[in-house]
Amino acid sequence: MTPGTGDTFQQETKYMRDEMPGRSPDRSGRPGLYKEYAGRTTIRLPSPESTATSSLDQALRQRRSIRSYSARPLNKQHLGYLLWASTGIQRTEHGFEFRTAPSAGALYPIETYLVVNNVDDIPQGVYHYSIKLHALEEMQTGDFSRSVTSAAMGQRICSQAAVVFIWTAIFERSKWRYQDRGYRYIYLDAGHIAENLALAATSLGLGTCQVGALFDDEVNDIIGVDGIEESTIYMTVAGWPQE
Repeated sequence: MTPGTGDTFQQETKYMRDEMPGRSPDRSGRPGLYKEYAGRTTIRLPSPESTATSSLDQALRQRRSIRSYSARPLNKQHLGYLLWASTGIQRTEHGFEFRTAPSAGALYPIETYLVVNNVDDIPQGVYHYSIKLHALEEMQTGDFSRSVTSAAMGQRICSQAAVVFIWTAIFERSKWRYQDRGYRYIYLDAGHIAENLALAATSLGLGTCQVGALFDDEVNDIIGVDGIEESTIYMTVAGWPQE
């Protein structure tokens, strides 16, 4: 059987004891850790205070993929907590801001965008999460539920759920240090973030469903990224489960 692209990548990005990269990265060329959209309308989010109704142990036991959602809206407190829990700033040590999810080399290549379908006091539309400000930056307003559903290969949960989380990677943040192996770490980072979100949502009584089947460039078009330097890699929906 002829090796495919994935097989080749797996083999060529292995670390071998006698073939480890020898160079240190050029620190002057290190990419920034925060993406911000200057001049955009900004919606500040409440400080991330939990209103959890269950413990971590209960959340682990109760978490499941929810594929049917009610029309009940989320509120800004819920949304702000989910964003912080998944990838927000947890602490500052020695002048460096660490986040709630681990990241290889603390390089944080993942950016978060939202398609808001049904959140109190936030217009429907596409937003970027400013981690630094704990705020939403408005990309475009309007109903994007059909567009994001189509881009997710027709998965109707993207129009039923209150919010669609879209995670992109700015690849150079990881490649700057780890070269091609950085792609492995990028996908691991996204998994950490998605699990944080799933458990945080469950603890609030909310449901989530992770979405990996998507038309990459159609999602990229919705959030306005180029698909080369930055591209969609993962999505999750969140909302109140249908009772």
